[in-house]
Amino acid sequence: MADTSDLSVRLTQRDKEFVKQQVEAGLYDNAEEVVSAGLRALGDEERDLVNLKALIQEGLDDVAAGRVHEYESAEDMLKDIKSMGAGN
Repeated sequence: MADTSDLSVRLTQRDKEFVKQQVEAGLYDNAEEVVSAGLRALGDEERDLVNLKALIQEGLDDVAAGRVHEYESAEDMLKDIKSMGAGN
């Protein structure tokens, strides 16, 4: 793995302009803060994607195992949801 202790990154002109705009707007004190915020957002997005994939797989597993409800109408589904919320 490459040593990233003293990392430098080249930005496209478009990205440089974005960073500049963020600092000039007073949203961040400097370019490093803008980049750090972007990396945090990317990390959050990756975490959310992993969680979403797990939830999708859970749903697929439920369907495969027959753990599904079928309803005749939206009203029937709503009634079932309300009863689950009421603890019945």
